[in-house]
Amino acid sequence: MRRSDPPVQYLVGTPKGRLSQYEAALLQKSWQEVRPGVQVKLLPQDKELYVLAESVDRIAKERSMRRRQLKGLWQRLKALQAMELSRDQLLKKLGAAQHAAPSAWRLVELAVSATEATFSYQLRKDKLRQVRRREGRYLLRSNLTESDSAKLWTFYLQLTQVEEAFKTLKGDLALRPVFHQLESRIEAHIFIAFPAYCLHVTLGRRLHDLAPGLTSRSVLEKFAAVQMLDVRILTTDGREVVLTRYTQPEKDLQLLLTKLKLELPAQPPPKITTHGHQLNSCSADL
Repeated sequence: MRRSDPPVQYLVGTPKGRLSQYEAALLQKSWQEVRPGVQVKLLPQDKELYVLAESVDRIAKERSMRRRQLKGLWQRLKALQAMELSRDQLLKKLGAAQHAAPSAWRLVELAVSATEATFSYQLRKDKLRQVRRREGRYLLRSNLTESDSAKLWTFYLQLTQVEEAFKTLKGDLALRPVFHQLESRIEAHIFIAFPAYCLHVTLGRRLHDLAPGLTSRSVLEKFAAVQMLDVRILTTDGREVVLTRYTQPEKDLQLLLTKLKLELPAQPPPKITTHGHQLNSCSADL
């Protein structure tokens, strides 16, 4: 960075584990409500500003996720205790259970016998109390010390929306990671990806008005069941009739089309090959 360049401004979310470093000081601060359901605590520190934000909606969501995962892990451990397994098999299944519920696994204290295929487990209540205290809370770090807390929270929400956008481009829209070396190629990639993301957001907005409760991701998964295929029929004179057809939607997808006020296009007319000319078959997702 050149000396003439303006200082870089940043606003980042720090891992929840870092809460312990400033938690004692932040807990002594009073909450400030920046919007309904969201309150913050501010802690200036070394020309930076640490913001502890608490969201009522996020508390409910994270608590529900944690309870569901912990309940599933508890049932799985109970089922493993009732199985007749070798010690190696038991260790593999315990490893799979840990992989399936990593967050809940940290709340359980488990001891496996050194010689037999048995184990015991119990809930780590101290760890559970710490997790409950931190659910729905975020520690933000920024050098925007002159901004008010409401703007900082708004900026952070915009940051999460940008991260979700890139996640959508790589996931829902199946745009695989491409490593570019030239600036022009990077700009071309963004030029293609951005309109695709705009269509994705437009679909979400349409769902919000006409089919609330559904996400763009779930709708794309439903539409993936509709396939386009070629039906080939040989004639008696050696020619071939090609009927390009899409599969009929299921009842739930047809209901969704009605809610969105959309209609599938008409089936394409048949094509007949001439002698010596061969059409290639094709199959693709709509």
